[in-house]
Amino acid sequence: MSQTPVRPDVGVRPARRADAAAIAEIQVRSWRDGYRELLPAAVLAEVTGDAARTAWRERWAESITGPPSPRHRVLVAVAEGLVTGFAAHGPAEDAGGDPSVAELLALHVDPLHTRAGHGSRLLSATADVLRDDGCTTLLTWAFEGDTIVRGFLVSAGWAPDGAARTLDMGEAVRQVRLHTAL
Repeated sequence: MSQTPVRPDVGVRPARRADAAAIAEIQVRSWRDGYRELLPAAVLAEVTGDAARTAWRERWAESITGPPSPRHRVLVAVAEGLVTGFAAHGPAEDAGGDPSVAELLALHVDPLHTRAGHGSRLLSATADVLRDDGCTTLLTWAFEGDTIVRGFLVSAGWAPDGAARTLDMGEAVRQVRLHTAL
């Protein structure tokens, strides 16, 4: 009887300040790859350009070293010493202060490292951390037209909860809210 070997070079850990540049790069690459059909071209160019990349790096460094609350966290997926993806979570804004409800604020895997389980590991680690914090529900917003992310979340046990919002990005861009029990 053979067993699948354990890969010690793959995992998830809390983000460190030194990871901020890699997180910003992954965010920019994943947005360019995944949102090119979902966002207006001018908006996408603005949020993924060189100036934005620098701003994102600074924001992620601040989020890692001085989060807005003790319940805000950033996790990174790593493989062979490289950051391959990240997830950020915090208290859910839509929960009216209910500490049992958290929000997945970001989940991105580098387009060069998709389909390797990094997103699933990040989602699982996020759920583990939040359960340890006493959370029972996790929410997130996804672009209505993002069938890849929505399909991934639904396959992981998430479901739309009926809430939607429209972002003004020079044109209306609709998002739907999904939730899962932890």
